Amino acid sequence: MMLRKNILSLAMALPLAATAFPAHSDVRPLLQEGKQALYQRVLTTPGCQLSEQAAGTDGELQPAFSRFYVYQRSEKNGEKWLEVGPDSYGSTSGWLPESCTVEWNMQLTLSFTNPANRDRLMFFGERDGLMTIFDDFEPSGQVAPLRAQLRRDGDAPGIVAQEPEYFVDLHEQFYLLPILEGEEIMTEAGFMTRLLKVASVSEAEKDETQNDPNNVSAQLREFNAGVVFVIDSTISMGPYIERTREAVERIYQRIEEQDLTEQVRFGLVSFRDSIEAAPGIDYVTRMYADPNDVKDGNDFMSRVAGLREAQASTVGWEEDAYGGVMQAIDEVEWSNFGARYIVLITDASAIEGDGERSSTGLNADQVRLEAARHGIAVYTLHLKTPGGEKRGDHAAAEAQYSNLSTFTSTGTSLYYPVDTGEVAIFGQRVDALATAITDQVYAAYLGEEAIGSALHAEEEADDPSQQRLKDDLELIGHAMRLAYLGQVTGSQAPPVFEAWISDRDLIAQHLPTTEVRVLLTKGQLSDLNDVVSEILNAANAGLISPTDMFDRLRSVAAAMGADPNQLQQSEGQRLGELGLMGEYLEDLPYQSEVLNLDEETWLSWDGLQQERFIRHLATKLRHYQRYNADVDRWVSLAEGADPRDDVYPIPLEMMP
Repeated sequence: MMLRKNILSLAMALPLAATAFPAHSDVRPLLQEGKQALYQRVLTTPGCQLSEQAAGTDGELQPAFSRFYVYQRSEKNGEKWLEVGPDSYGSTSGWLPESCTVEWNMQLTLSFTNPANRDRLMFFGERDGLMTIFDDFEPSGQVAPLRAQLRRDGDAPGIVAQEPEYFVDLHEQFYLLPILEGEEIMTEAGFMTRLLKVASVSEAEKDETQNDPNNVSAQLREFNAGVVFVIDSTISMGPYIERTREAVERIYQRIEEQDLTEQVRFGLVSFRDSIEAAPGIDYVTRMYADPNDVKDGNDFMSRVAGLREAQASTVGWEEDAYGGVMQAIDEVEWSNFGARYIVLITDASAIEGDGERSSTGLNADQVRLEAARHGIAVYTLHLKTPGGEKRGDHAAAEAQYSNLSTFTSTGTSLYYPVDTGEVAIFGQRVDALATAITDQVYAAYLGEEAIGSALHAEEEADDPSQQRLKDDLELIGHAMRLAYLGQVTGSQAPPVFEAWISDRDLIAQHLPTTEVRVLLTKGQLSDLNDVVSEILNAANAGLISPTDMFDRLRSVAAAMGADPNQLQQSEGQRLGELGLMGEYLEDLPYQSEVLNLDEETWLSWDGLQQERFIRHLATKLRHYQRYNADVDRWVSLAEGADPRDDVYPIPLEMMP
């Protein structure tokens, strides 16, 4: 089904240019106050008109939230005007009244988290409306009446809009929810929370059928699921491979009995280790069954019939689990499925991204973000076998897979250990997962009201772990359906302009409502890549001679044109003060381990701490390279802008 175009989508992403850019003049936009390389930018508000000259009367209406660079400021007939252009390379478009623009100095935007386990975000007309709630130790007394009135009347005092009922996925359809200002507060309940002034706009096209129960039920009949098992097939995994095959064969029998072959598809990826280190293991990763290609249960079983445990041993106990998960993420066309699941099955920890045997160069943080980008929930069944215990591997694996299997949309951990690696218990977990996923799709097929009754029809499991798995699957399934309905109904961000929100739920204040994205241009990402590479080179040199690291970085900064007086002030100087990092990082609302590192701290670290810092930075560098190559998600923020000013929405946690 073709998705209805989101009004907030400013432009389709442009491919990276393969030819030379058009020549522009040396004219550049005005600099922001106190900056040497950051230019003044504004966003247009609804009704803003672009004229050929200041005080012009023949203006052309501009799409709301078009981003323009400011080249000149002028005052005509008592009104302030801005000469603007779509990019920073000397191309000007005309003049805008300053009164219909909003300054946007930090290219930060917000994305909604999935509202499956929290209340819908409310947009307040005034900051004080939010503060009154957060100053209350029991905020539910104020919030509940507001929500009741919104449900009853469609509006409430002080509330200008609320978040859509269905999830609006920034990765599927870009939208802009820019941050204009913000502050961090401590609520009366004891949580650190950001109050953010944001802007948002969309055409107020109300689809009257969107939330009609009959219409929703009809849309859910098309809801489907793709499940890909990613299985460790090294020499110790034989019994688990067979038991997984058995579970899928049984569930396919049920699927075919219920005529759900088109609604639930299974796939399988196998992983091992580096064939350079151990040629006898045959392969690193292999796709045995792509769920898009599997026709039915017999087809699946024939595709995976050749899967066997390796006949040779790998070099170490840890295996290339991230390689297997990334093959499933990258090579399956997940957009064909409403519900998207990867089930990782292994008895060993994963090779870290900086390990010589890693095929991806990524760690758990980066693989989790890649899964989230596609809306995939990654379940991990960790087999805590005696072999892993003997090698002291369980703790490391648990830390890795607990991180990897955190479903970003809800913050739910989908890590499930199988103590002693007992095959019978493992089989029960696989059966429960496959059955629950299939039941959710079947209930959706029958209609929205059937979902809840079907999920609660069975009695609670005797095993608490089994019950947690079922409860988690119910929540994740709900989040998947909200995301699916958001796509098929064309769910949009609210039609408001300026309002105040909280980045935490008003009552369950531990739950985030939004995530911050930094919109970096291609040039900024390239600069970031180069600087992080220099820091890594210096840090590696510093492992041999710790005092060399900051000396080397000062030399690099001097070559880049940093202020010599700034470089001479070396005592207590932080890395962020050397002039290496771009100005776009200076005002970001987060604490950076890299920017805050000073020479004294570096010298006080032992070798393991220094190596941890280097590994962490190296994995981020590899992710920047993936962003640069991800041509489908580079976005133009203004019509006619130079492609070099296209932006990529980078999660705040991926900044150095």
